[in-house]
Amino acid sequence: MPLWCQDEAGPYQAIPQPGASWQPEGEPARQPHEYLRGGTAKLLTLFRPATGQVRAKPVERAPNAVLHPWLQEELGAILAALPPLPDGEATGGAVPGMAWSEWGCDAALLARLAAPAPPIRLVLIWDNLAGHKSEGIVTWCLAHGILLLYTPIGGSWLNMAESVQRILVRRALAGQHPQSAEEVMEWLEATVRGWNEAPTAFVWGGKRRERRRRAWERRHAAGGSGAYTRRPIPRHRRSPLDRALNGYIHDK
Repeated sequence: MPLWCQDEAGPYQAIPQPGASWQPEGEPARQPHEYLRGGTAKLLTLFRPATGQVRAKPVERAPNAVLHPWLQEELGAILAALPPLPDGEATGGAVPGMAWSEWGCDAALLARLAAPAPPIRLVLIWDNLAGHKSEGIVTWCLAHGILLLYTPIGGSWLNMAESVQRILVRRALAGQHPQSAEEVMEWLEATVRGWNEAPTAFVWGGKRRERRRRAWERRHAAGGSGAYTRRPIPRHRRSPLDRALNGYIHDK
């Protein structure tokens, strides 16, 4: 079952952006003497960590009137590309992982639909905002077999979407000086196309997990009690005089 994360990045201003840039020797990059704002742009992002695929759209603003139609269009295209379910399963047959009850979905919410909800075909990770819980978008997702999982802002799965957004924005804008919001959106869109030509999958783990594993292995047992210490406890070493006295007392 495909899992996608959705997030909005930005706004990004049409001003000189921090970052390295190529300049002729002896001619460093110069900043304009006037602070002129050329507008802002945001990036609507759908990210699938398992494949690295990104579906994104640069916009000037991202209210629900802009976000929801775009999201419905993109999710509809994703569902259309999925392989069809076998006979019997598409009509609500018992499919492990595709039943709404297995995910704890509210039965009263499903009862609002005009027709029985289809099996779950896609999981969408979304941040826990009021605009993402409007009845229109929630009902549409349920009717199309899309399970909405809300996580706090900055939750683990959303961190992956934010990570790929930072990569895309850095590639598009670092060290550049866009003159308008339209130019920012054009650069972001071109960067997304370049990313999708050779996407990189995101997986859990990496260097941070390896550091934690090494730290776990550096524990030291404490006397066979099941407890551990972060550093070895030095053993008490008796001096020759102590050993001699102990031997004398034992002989007596």
